[in-house]
Amino acid sequence: MPGLYFENFQIGMRFNHAMRRTVTETDNLMICTLTHNPQPLHLDAEYAVASEFGQIVVNGIFTFGLMIGLSVADTTLGTLVANLGYDAVTMPNPVFIGDTLRSQTMVIDLRPSRSRPHAGLVVFEHQAFNQRDDLVCQCRRTALLQRKS
Repeated sequence: MPGLYFENFQIGMRFNHAMRRTVTETDNLMICTLTHNPQPLHLDAEYAVASEFGQIVVNGIFTFGLMIGLSVADTTLGTLVANLGYDAVTMPNPVFIGDTLRSQTMVIDLRPSRSRPHAGLVVFEHQAFNQRDDLVCQCRRTALLQRKS
């Protein structure tokens, strides 16, 4: 299913993305390996048990990437020209192995591109929540999207 074109968006639109994902130990190990991140809080169970969290904390890069990924089918699939930036990324609560994450998105700004008449900029506010409805990640994303022909 294709995403939406610039003209399909309105400021204030909200998306509660239906897809959810339970985070696995393999997810966390793979993202740490792919990004060369040896942080023991993410990889060493004995170290993590002695931390204030009492268990392994999932690498935040995975949480961030999953939050954005869960939004793509409803928003930018096939209509994205480029992601221009991610701002105000925060992770107010940790994610643990076994947590199930969901994502929601709101459109907070729109403007036609001055340099590319075939495209427009959409600013999204993305949020991810765990199964207890704790906010675990949020950000603003500026995306350059195709306009309708």
